[in-house]
Amino acid sequence: MRTEYVTLATIQERDLRLQDIRTQLERIPEDKSLAATRLADNQASVEAAKSAGQHNEVAIKTLELDIETRRETINRLKTQQFETRKNEEFNALKHEIMRYTEDVDGLETQELELMEKADALNSVLKDATAALAKIQGAVNEEVKMLDERVTTFEAEAITLESEREAKIAETDEDLFSMYSRLLKTRGVPVLVALSDDGQCRGCHVKAISSIQARVRGEKEMVQCENCGRILYPE
Repeated sequence: MRTEYVTLATIQERDLRLQDIRTQLERIPEDKSLAATRLADNQASVEAAKSAGQHNEVAIKTLELDIETRRETINRLKTQQFETRKNEEFNALKHEIMRYTEDVDGLETQELELMEKADALNSVLKDATAALAKIQGAVNEEVKMLDERVTTFEAEAITLESEREAKIAETDEDLFSMYSRLLKTRGVPVLVALSDDGQCRGCHVKAISSIQARVRGEKEMVQCENCGRILYPE
């Protein structure tokens, strides 16, 4: 390979690595967002479990008040029943007492069901909280790793840019100008090999015989007629 191509190949190696670094740096915010989404899903599960438990607790308290109110009514009716001297009024009060007693029995049954539900909801909350703690730790570790990766990549990019600039200073101006134009239009790689069977390693189109001969002669800069990339013999 011609000496100036060796220098150009070194620049291209830096550009390939810089491209890879930029791609990975662009992906890191998305990776962080995905991690945050996983955490948010678990946080939502905990909040939903807490809300369900709170609603159930309110329902229990409401039933307790209803039961207490009916018991007070039963006691009041019993007092009235004890004080009355009329059979008709006594029986009417007795009927009311029985009705409220049945209400109390029904409400107490509902209360027991809600208490059983409370146990199940507490179990769900416990599991959701444990899962959140686990995912929180994993997400924290992942975000830390991603931040460290950003720092490492940025430091490496600075070094690569410095090395690249040093090599550019050693490169023929016209050659680097062509490289830069192709870099913008084609992206890396710009400098590619011509295979033994005459195929451009950039676009995979076979070069005509005269182009193959010029490349292998290594006396001039030769471009692929199809893609324009700079060719060197494999």
